Amino acid sequence: MATDTGRAAPSIPRFPDGFLWGVSTSAHQIEGAAQEREPSVWDEFTSEPGRVKDGSTAAVACDHYHRYPEDVALLADLGVDAYRFSISWPRVDSPGGLDFYDRLVDELCAAGVRPVPTLFHWDLPASLDWLQRDTAARFADYVTVVAERLGDRVDKWITLNEPAEHTLLGHALGTHAPGKQLLFDALPVAHHQLLAHGLAVRALRATGAADIGIANSHGPTRPASVEPADTEAADFYDLLLNRLFAEPVILGRYPDGLGELMSKDVESDLKVIAEPLDWYGINYYAPTRVGAPRDGDSEYGGMRMPPGLPFSLREIEGVPVTDFGWPIVPEALTELLCGFRERYGARLPPIIITENGCSGEGVDDQGRIAYLDAHLRALHTALEAGVDVRGYFVWSLMDNFEWAEGYARRFGLVHVDYETQKRTPKASYQWFRDVLRAQR
Repeated sequence: MATDTGRAAPSIPRFPDGFLWGVSTSAHQIEGAAQEREPSVWDEFTSEPGRVKDGSTAAVACDHYHRYPEDVALLADLGVDAYRFSISWPRVDSPGGLDFYDRLVDELCAAGVRPVPTLFHWDLPASLDWLQRDTAARFADYVTVVAERLGDRVDKWITLNEPAEHTLLGHALGTHAPGKQLLFDALPVAHHQLLAHGLAVRALRATGAADIGIANSHGPTRPASVEPADTEAADFYDLLLNRLFAEPVILGRYPDGLGELMSKDVESDLKVIAEPLDWYGINYYAPTRVGAPRDGDSEYGGMRMPPGLPFSLREIEGVPVTDFGWPIVPEALTELLCGFRERYGARLPPIIITENGCSGEGVDDQGRIAYLDAHLRALHTALEAGVDVRGYFVWSLMDNFEWAEGYARRFGLVHVDYETQKRTPKASYQWFRDVLRAQR
């Protein structure tokens, strides 16, 4: 088959009818217009020297706030079914802040692109703190305001994005906002986010929403060796980064092994946390190789790991890596999905891959094409094995502010010149458009 571009259509296996194809972004990473909203913890974090590698902030970012019609036109031309974006809680807290999302949702609907908002993607209002239990209730109130305003045009919702990373990087290690280095004293942050998720599901249901999920990050954990110290460390890492955030939502309980670390009042919250979901979102990038702890500080993927952790992160040898240093292991996506099905069985809702992608330079980004091609094939293998997967979202539509990396890492299908804000579709954009046309 050939497309009207003259290129041969990618030979990706056929996905089921109704499979949801999309791309993802987040508010803080692309919107800009920071002066037109209340401050977030990320605004405070990036104002501190040394927090972001290139010293940048997201005050302007991709200026999506002012350029959203151009970006929606790119989505329409790409041919995606859906666009996953996030709503900035600090913007909603500002006078007229929801008006922007009214305009964005209207533009998406007019272009035939289904809006899929994420209600929290790390940009907590600066006045709030996930260490405080009341933040969960405040989140539910905010969700109600958003859903009542947009629910007549939005029928698919995501409560939280990657609470594991927000807990680990933002509160345990301090490499992301709000920059706290609490190690295991950060566990209340995990619980309060999960409680906020459950309360948000209830708030959404109360407004009539009937298609709700969460976007959790997951990846297989592999021990550095068969030595007991390495396998025990890997098991504990898997507990913290995978099971801690999946099992309360799916099974209504925290995994064994965390009892002595969690506060005693969490049991009464688990019924709320386990409010039934319509689907379960997984953000997948790479597996992790884990070994026994090492003395002193260590570094992994450019991130400093403080002493006192009961594990150490090791490089996966013999595989290619992205320019971020992340290992490229497509078959680990199949492994992850089949493992979820085996672990959770009938309790597991249908899965949507809510993020998958890689960083890389250049407009002729053949490396990204190879990455996405291999991961779509791995995803199809999981489907053939019987895993119920309903959709796939590429991270990301466009290059953007990559958190503590600043603008040094580019994940987009569309190149952004941050000086001029010019958008240039990359080779991967054209490739993904061909994939979508071939799937129709």
